[in-house]
Amino acid sequence: MVRRSGPRAAFDDDRAHLRAWAESHEGVEAFVEPRTTVTAMTMLLVDRDGEWTRRRIPSADGARKLARSLKMPVYDVQLVGYPQRMRDHDARQRILRDRRRREGLNG
Repeated sequence: MVRRSGPRAAFDDDRAHLRAWAESHEGVEAFVEPRTTVTAMTMLLVDRDGEWTRRRIPSADGARKLARSLKMPVYDVQLVGYPQRMRDHDARQRILRDRRRREGLNG
């Protein structure tokens, strides 16, 4: 089997990840994050519980097209910000991680 390489193949892998993740979670919304000097444009998917994943995308139009195909809303993170449920999820994960670390040191 010949494996393609380059930007197109990388995007195909990222798109496949986003599609599979969205299909395995409920209440997913998409957020387009702009390109910065150190990162490519990305698409962030957040489920109803705040769990999330992020992958590179070639353009905002590509993100909107993918979101439409997955029948989910898509937002510009610069306009709407990050959802509170994502911040809450991350805070809960930090608490659990710290608790496991403390229990590991004490156990």
